[in-house]
Amino acid sequence: MPFSRAIRVAVATAAFATISGLVAQKAPVADLEVLQLRPNFYMIAGAGGNIGFQVGEDGVVVVDTGSANTADSVVAAIKKVTTQPIRYVINTSADPDHVGGNTAVAKAGQTLFTQGGGVGIGADFLGGGASILSVEQVLTRMSAQGGSSRFPVTSWPTETFNQRRKYMYLNGEGIEVLHQPAAHTDGDAIVFFRRSDVVVAGDVFDTTRFPVIDTARGGSIQGEIAALQQLVDTAIPSVPIVSREAGTLVIPGHGYICDQLDVVEYRDMVTIVRDRIRDLMKQGLTLQQIKAALPARGYTRRYGAETGPSTTNDFVEAIYHSMSEKTR
Repeated sequence: MPFSRAIRVAVATAAFATISGLVAQKAPVADLEVLQLRPNFYMIAGAGGNIGFQVGEDGVVVVDTGSANTADSVVAAIKKVTTQPIRYVINTSADPDHVGGNTAVAKAGQTLFTQGGGVGIGADFLGGGASILSVEQVLTRMSAQGGSSRFPVTSWPTETFNQRRKYMYLNGEGIEVLHQPAAHTDGDAIVFFRRSDVVVAGDVFDTTRFPVIDTARGGSIQGEIAALQQLVDTAIPSVPIVSREAGTLVIPGHGYICDQLDVVEYRDMVTIVRDRIRDLMKQGLTLQQIKAALPARGYTRRYGAETGPSTTNDFVEAIYHSMSEKTR
């Protein structure tokens, strides 16, 4: 039978201290926190968006790089864990708190595509640094095609894809990068490390707030729910032996480490708020009337905010406009 709510909350909280019998190892660098989740997989918290990285004989694969002002500390934190070079950076979106450290992290790495490695491209390929992989829309956003970019060229992705699934095999495990179109934005990806059994979710899943659905950058409520469902389908809970507190680990864009049932709860919350707003729209209510009806009630204490970059009203408005576009 599934975990009770109390057990699931305890599992999510305890993940920072004990995960699958492994004591979380902390290596403080500046105000960052490095947590060992698996024998070869780590998470960095406090650098902006959460960062995950895998280590092994092929080198280091880093998912997201945090904010620009913490990039040097991120590199130092990774070097405290391993002397292997950083080979790949994978970006889950174009948000500054997830890609701001791209330049420093990639520069600190070493490309796989060197003449000595047998590929024959040359040691100066990409300047010799690590590759940066993302969905195509991330490059479009970061390079600001048609406008001026706030990101330096050295931080832009060097490899992009636009199909549903991009994959590679490094450090003895398959890595799947799954494009989530029209979720938080049109350029989201979740990254699944199959042997480590860890999913890095980016900002389609954020335990600190309601999801940010950026309709101006192609986000939508239907795409957000679909992305959360993809996370649910990818992860496996600790069943049938629920007492083991095992199962797939999910690293959200911000917040604490989760399991599959935490994602189920979050998906259900988003779906319930969407359904409430849809029903009010069918009644002919305006956006202001819908806001006054408090469609996010019951969840605002945990996920809501009245001020800041992403408020409860922003979430309601994003759903409303997304549903309005759908019905046109």
